[in-house]
Amino acid sequence: MIGDDFIALLCCPVTRQPLRSASREDLDAFGSGLAEGLVSEDGRVLYPVKGGIPLLVPGDGIPLTRGPSPR
Repeated sequence: MIGDDFIALLCCPVTRQPLRSASREDLDAFGSGLAEGLVSEDGRVLYPVKGGIPLLVPGDGIPLTRGPSPR
């Protein structure tokens, strides 16, 4: 699990919004199947965390809404 102090240093690579730890509801949205992730402040994009490493590449973001993408 990623520490809150480290998460506070990270931001969305597209919108530069702060990130937060994903809740179980976030992780289950649209069948992501992830055990851990980070969500943008507006709740629109989930970035996977694999092996304790956040994957903050814009193309790795999983949209959590059906509206227009922030990209």
